[in-house]
Amino acid sequence: MTTTIKPQLTLEEFLKLPETEPASEFIDGEIIQKPMPQGEHSVLQGRFCKFVNQIAESQKIAYAFPELRCTFGGKSIVPDVAVFRWERIPLLPSGRITNRFQIHPDWAIEIISPEQSQTKVLANLLHCSRHGTELGWLIDPDEESILGVFPGQKVELYTGATSIPILKGIELELTVETVFSWLSFS
Repeated sequence: MTTTIKPQLTLEEFLKLPETEPASEFIDGEIIQKPMPQGEHSVLQGRFCKFVNQIAESQKIAYAFPELRCTFGGKSIVPDVAVFRWERIPLLPSGRITNRFQIHPDWAIEIISPEQSQTKVLANLLHCSRHGTELGWLIDPDEESILGVFPGQKVELYTGATSIPILKGIELELTVETVFSWLSFS
């Protein structure tokens, strides 16, 4: 009996493929398509980027990018929000931003969608942490909680009126309640 082994795709081969909608990630030789963002996910992502960029961009401290492909450590992931310190944003010699970010974000935020595996999303944040990301958030709208991921694979759970950690240098204060209040349109 013969066994056929399907050759795994390399990271370089994956990066040459056309982008998908929603985005696909390359993790351990596999292509995994992210779920299509729904209402809560889109609102949290948009409001978070706006909230951070109102303070951090004007002061040239950092910038929050929605759905930005980040390729590092043998994987290519697309965090829901990737925050980069201003001095780490990859630029061309002309000063214009590059299209390819081949470095880890300083702060990675993932928002769980109903059909998404919390374990796989947390694994992406842990990958970020292992490669230098200073802070990760795993936002769970169903549980109204946020897991903070810190260097050394330390994970903390935040709920209710608890203040949540922000990337050092960004003068913002947020609680879990404030983040989830963004979902109310009444």
